[in-house]
Amino acid sequence: MDPLKELFKAKSFPVKDELKAVTKVHGDIKIGEVKVSQLVGGMRGIKSMLWETSLLDAEEGIRFRGYSIPQLVERLPRAEGDSEPLPEGLFWLMLTGDIPSDEQVSWLSREWERRADVPKEVFDVLDACGDHVHPMTMFSMAVLAMQPYSEFAKKYDEGLNKADYWEATYSDAMTLIARLPRVAAYIYRKKFHGGRQIAPEKGLDWAANFAHMLGFEAPDFKSLMRLYLTIHADHEGGNASAHATHLVGSTLSDAYLALSGGLNALAGPLHGLANQEVVNWINEMIEKIGSTNPTKEQIADYVQATLAAGQVVPGYGHAVLRKPDPRFTEQKRFAEKYMPDDEYVNIVWKLFDVVPGILGSLGKVANPWPNVDAHSGSILIHYGLKESSFYTVLFGVSRAMGVLAQLCWSRALGLPIERPKSITFDNLKEIINNQ
Repeated sequence: MDPLKELFKAKSFPVKDELKAVTKVHGDIKIGEVKVSQLVGGMRGIKSMLWETSLLDAEEGIRFRGYSIPQLVERLPRAEGDSEPLPEGLFWLMLTGDIPSDEQVSWLSREWERRADVPKEVFDVLDACGDHVHPMTMFSMAVLAMQPYSEFAKKYDEGLNKADYWEATYSDAMTLIARLPRVAAYIYRKKFHGGRQIAPEKGLDWAANFAHMLGFEAPDFKSLMRLYLTIHADHEGGNASAHATHLVGSTLSDAYLALSGGLNALAGPLHGLANQEVVNWINEMIEKIGSTNPTKEQIADYVQATLAAGQVVPGYGHAVLRKPDPRFTEQKRFAEKYMPDDEYVNIVWKLFDVVPGILGSLGKVANPWPNVDAHSGSILIHYGLKESSFYTVLFGVSRAMGVLAQLCWSRALGLPIERPKSITFDNLKEIINNQ
């Protein structure tokens, strides 16, 4: 018997029930400008931070510097012969507020190529990981292993002037983003392809080279990577990975330490790991039904059984959006062009037809529509990238662009350390009783 564990259980369980009851009865009481329900409920919806690179609107979806995702697909520079945007263009836009020219994007591609060499000891760290280590754990470790090369950390120790914090941070951000595809591809090839690595190819753009190092040479897969890495890049500052990066960075930790914190948040099942959960759930449904071409009626029955078991339907619902996620819509557009007859993709589309109606009928779900995670795995599976535990690493490579562009802005603006005020439950009850 563990006496400490048993005592903690005896102490905490009654408080959990009491907290739930207090929130239900007194949730609308304000403490300053914040409701009790917001204080207890993860600070949902509280406007309390600056984030320059993107803004999420409940009806319009994510906007990057004022541009919607369909507008980005239309206006950002593209690789020759491709219809999808180059992620380099989005990074330029997030950092400057300007849509870049083809020449500017070409320069950025070459600059990231110049900075992309990864120190050997980073690969040594990854090689020391056993097969049981999750790809996201390895990815975060690799980012930390690069930290000794931080320009900001080096110059800060030398007495860097506050006015120059942004410049060293910019250098770190550029180098880190440049290296991430090489690191991520190394993890993929190590864990799923026996360590048979593929060297980068000179002259390719950032996303195409990532596809090449992963081992996928089809032109449309490179096109997919350009779209994927663009639409996953940012989601305003309140989401967990962005907020974690901002919080760590606000302490003047360098970009490597800050991004690792953000990746650790992204690895959670309620955040970036959801794309893995979607694929696992669909695979379980296929096995249960016994067909890769289930009817909508069979899918509806399985969705109902999932809900009856007290589980969520992964890939559906969103904390802010009240319409289908534009990132889902763009992936659907891509799939309709390149793989309209793919059985797995068609399951995703049938879910799109079935799930919102079921969730909406419950009367409890504010947003019954699909989010970005509902579609991404099915497209990757079509091309043969079936290892769902790696999907969040892809997400992390993209998300780095948004959070590191913002870190540059945070340093340029001189934003302070983030330090919200917390209170105890006893303090909360005292405030309520004094109302």
